[in-house]
Amino acid sequence: MIAYIFPGQGAQFTGMGKDIYESSASAKALFEQANGILGFRITDAMFGGTADELKQTNVTQPAIFIHSVAAVMASSSFKPDMVAGHSLGEFSSLVANNTLSFEDALRLVAKRARAMQRACEINPSTMAAILGLDDTKVEEICASITSEIVVAANYNCPGQLVISGSMKGIEIAIEKMKAAGAKRALPLQVGGAFHSPLMEPAREELAKAIDSTHFNTPVCAVYQNVNALPSTDVMVIKKNLIAQLTSPVRWTQSVQNMVKDGATHFIECGPGKVLQGLVKKIAPAVEAGSLGTGA
Repeated sequence: MIAYIFPGQGAQFTGMGKDIYESSASAKALFEQANGILGFRITDAMFGGTADELKQTNVTQPAIFIHSVAAVMASSSFKPDMVAGHSLGEFSSLVANNTLSFEDALRLVAKRARAMQRACEINPSTMAAILGLDDTKVEEICASITSEIVVAANYNCPGQLVISGSMKGIEIAIEKMKAAGAKRALPLQVGGAFHSPLMEPAREELAKAIDSTHFNTPVCAVYQNVNALPSTDVMVIKKNLIAQLTSPVRWTQSVQNMVKDGATHFIECGPGKVLQGLVKKIAPAVEAGSLGTGA
């Protein structure tokens, strides 16, 4: 069985999607449709923008989403048995399995990006990568910091967990992680504490948009970040998509469950190859590749 997986924020690079734009008429039409929906030529930033331009949240999230969907559209062999996306990538996966239309999903992604940016401005916060500690130890240390908000945010693969929280909380956590034997504990260059309670203002804003958007019955199950479980129930998918902003991304568990349910091949759709690398660390016996999306 083939699992198609979709990357999240951080996978962007200058020139992303240009090869697909130039080689596929249907993908080119999709890019131009996106320019119209967004009200600015995001393709200019994607194909020739600087790294700083691509880091802007209102550009980064739609750009990765558009690239991922275009990669699927340009593929003649796309036929998913199951899908999953890392954070933002969950929206791409929901287009891929026909739950959301491209237009509706892009509008939600754009709203999500703006809402997250506003939440970051309300509560200055950050994230840090913790390498070489067991998940339970990282969770224990986060829970021990009661004066600040610090939580496990991204379960990326065994021995790699990203934490999220207030500036002071992350500072305290990094020192505690190092003292506990972490190989590395380093702050990330991000705009805020994604997938933490500090994103509650964004969750509330996005919830209204998701509730008013039409969701179709999917053609295959999506393994969602919040619980790492497969779903084809539209109401469950909506509920989990809303909860995602303030809940951890359970990527390790999602891949493990897909393998348990029969996935033998993982194909990454979108910019970069980060998820392929994580899959090989989580499930070394499976095959992992991409739709040739570069980076």
